[in-house]
Amino acid sequence: MSALIAVVLVVDFVQRHPYWSAFLAVVVVAAAGALLSIGVKRRARQRAEQAERDRAIAVTDPMTGPEFEQWFARLLGASGFRDIRVRGGSGDRGADVTAIAPDGRRVVVQCKRQSTKNRVGSAAIQRFAGTCREVHGGELCMIVTNGFFTAGDGVQLARQLNIVLVDRQVLEQWAWTRTPPRSIVGR
Repeated sequence: MSALIAVVLVVDFVQRHPYWSAFLAVVVVAAAGALLSIGVKRRARQRAEQAERDRAIAVTDPMTGPEFEQWFARLLGASGFRDIRVRGGSGDRGADVTAIAPDGRRVVVQCKRQSTKNRVGSAAIQRFAGTCREVHGGELCMIVTNGFFTAGDGVQLARQLNIVLVDRQVLEQWAWTRTPPRSIVGR
């Protein structure tokens, strides 16, 4: 009932004061446009600031696993990958992030956020090797870490199974340049 009364009062004001009504309408529309513009600019500035922060590999060190997955997904997007989905969590079967590479291949990524003292070992590589292609249909299988991989059997197995290993040094270069390593685009 009060909404009906408000409508009647507005209609009455507009009928009695058409010029003031037009002026007030212009002011309201201009204010709404200004607020929208400010919001759009603020979001663009926040995205630019986030992109700049994302360029430094050190930002990944205090992250949780899910935060690292989101960070890497943003890097994929900035590098020209599309249809990026973060799938990490229990039941992901080793596919933390999936995407389509610029050349059209289906990408499946296992993210391993580590402290710089811990290394990703052959067991993680073996588990991922068992699911990337057969379960997830990956054409480009990649394990990404903000740390390093242990030398030896796991690295050799990754080479044999055509799994790309991206360690801290490679990831740092990728994040800084927004250009994927040759081991990814050069295949």
